[in-house]
Amino acid sequence: MAKSKAQPARIDSSKIDGKRFLRFYRQMLKIRLFEEQVNQLYLSAKMPGLAHLYIGQEAVAVGVCEALRPDDYITSTHRGHGHCLAKGASVERMFAELLGKVDGYCRGKGGSMHIADQERGNLGANAIVGGSTGIATGAAMSAKMRGSDQVAVCFFGEGALGQGLLYECMNTASLWKLPVIYLCENNLYNEYTHYSETTAGEIQARPEAFGIPTESIDGQDVELVYRTARRLVERARKGEGPSFFICHTYRFHGHHVGDIDRSYYRAKKEEEQWKGGRDPLKLLAVKLKHLKVADEKLLSEMEKETRREIEKGVEFALNAPYPDTSEVDQHVYA
Repeated sequence: MAKSKAQPARIDSSKIDGKRFLRFYRQMLKIRLFEEQVNQLYLSAKMPGLAHLYIGQEAVAVGVCEALRPDDYITSTHRGHGHCLAKGASVERMFAELLGKVDGYCRGKGGSMHIADQERGNLGANAIVGGSTGIATGAAMSAKMRGSDQVAVCFFGEGALGQGLLYECMNTASLWKLPVIYLCENNLYNEYTHYSETTAGEIQARPEAFGIPTESIDGQDVELVYRTARRLVERARKGEGPSFFICHTYRFHGHHVGDIDRSYYRAKKEEEQWKGGRDPLKLLAVKLKHLKVADEKLLSEMEKETRREIEKGVEFALNAPYPDTSEVDQHVYA
């Protein structure tokens, strides 16, 4: 696993409030259970189309979004449910959007890969690989011009390293010192191909060529993600320009919900090793117990509460109406 050239000194866990650790866990658990339910909706033929599950990567979205203000911006990807929820999206409206219902964030027209929640600074998921880099960079430029001290975080997978738009944006952001963080979630696979077969050289060498400071960390450790993100966010907020943040992570499921037999592109043993020893939820649960922030009883209660929230959200979405046919040409362009 690649390591940062300038890894920050590790801060004692006790210096982070116990309530925040519990919030980390609740948010990560919500994403995990939400995505498990999405998979069930697909398997039971209740959800139109496909979805790309975020299971295994929860620590990245939660660690980063916990370091942001409500008015800060994010842009997301085709694997974006975790980002949306971590930034404060409603479970009910998320499920409604997935099912094409009028109460969804885009009135049922966006679906899984195009959810946006501008009230919470979520400028939208994007089905085009690397497609949101221009949106995030533009939002950062707007924040700088307005003097609002807002920050933009652009989430993307390592597959976006093959997109020219990313480099054009990084060049501009570096020249103009824009308050944007380019967040690369390296889950090892560009759909069905290991990134080592598609990405020449070292990932961190690319942003460094533009003079952009780079951090490369273990994305399964939510505490480490949060502390690193907090430092990069404050750097951007102070007007010191963009940064590039690499979180090494792993998707436990396939590229999408229909990608069930993955034996032809990655080994079963590899999946088992990540699920067994690198599950971000399990790692955090162990830490909570070690720090005496939570015990097994509290963790169990949190899971029951979160499951009820998820079940309520699904019920809401299943009972919600579809948009009227008269809306077919509404809200589709400015």
